[in-house]
Amino acid sequence: MQAYLGVDIGASKSHALLADGSGRVLGFGTGGPGNYEDVGWDGFRETLQAITDQALAAAGLRVEEIAGAGLGVAGYDWPSEAPPIWEVIDTLGLRGPVALVNDALIGLLAGASEGWGVVVTAGTSVNSWGRDRAGREGRMIGYGARVGEYAGAWELVAQAVIAAAKAWTLRGPATQLTAALLTLTGAPDEPALFEGLTLGRLTIPPSAAPLIFQVADGGDRVAQDLIRWAGRELGSLAVGIIRQLDFQEQAVEVVLSGSFYHGGPLLFPPLEEVVLAEAPRARFVRLTAPPVVGGVLLGMEQAGVPYIEVRRMLLDSTARLVGR
Repeated sequence: MQAYLGVDIGASKSHALLADGSGRVLGFGTGGPGNYEDVGWDGFRETLQAITDQALAAAGLRVEEIAGAGLGVAGYDWPSEAPPIWEVIDTLGLRGPVALVNDALIGLLAGASEGWGVVVTAGTSVNSWGRDRAGREGRMIGYGARVGEYAGAWELVAQAVIAAAKAWTLRGPATQLTAALLTLTGAPDEPALFEGLTLGRLTIPPSAAPLIFQVADGGDRVAQDLIRWAGRELGSLAVGIIRQLDFQEQAVEVVLSGSFYHGGPLLFPPLEEVVLAEAPRARFVRLTAPPVVGGVLLGMEQAGVPYIEVRRMLLDSTARLVGR
């Protein structure tokens, strides 16, 4: 039997998915973080091998039966990073054609109905890539706040801390974010909070982002403004890709991928407003399938399989498997 492998190596979790040429899922593997920037090369290799072995065992297949593979790898941003990543991939012993891309791109393939468009990935941080009909790619730098690319959980939490600091120093309005951060950290008051943060005794992780959405839902104007800011910033990432790939006049699909979009509806109107001002025919797609589906489709593409014809079967089969 010929099978096609998709792999999604992420900063917090990683997946492998096997399907046949009709789009029927054969096996699934799941594991922890695999981004080599966080877990090192040994950690990347171990995660990749473990999830691939899981998927093969579930499918009852041998690695020699994989006819094509697509791997989306978090941390792969520049051509100079490819050689050591390929060294790790080669340890799998794949014999068919293999494609290596940034993990955001497989989210695009999973969500875009015809395999082209823009993806804006927002989770712990953010990234955005695009691909046109001819396969030409557009991209962001992928370096987060350090290059002004916002706004996932890290960036929103950082802005919430700034808002609380401005409230305490009377540079900005009072906000319920202060009370939320005090409760989260256990600090008794603002001086203790900011002393702890500035001296490194306290940290506020990106997992605190849902708290900011909750404060916004409670009517806090400052928190609401932060959510709207995040939406505009995410929209600006899509606009950059739209300009790079000349999508302004096209009915381009903008795929929204990642856990940050679960935060609430306040995020979406400003995001859409920014995008539609640049590309009035743009359509927005919330990715509900795991991005690893796009890796399978990329593997099929490498093997010359017309994957658009089986995409719906693959999505439905995956949904039944993982309960989405």
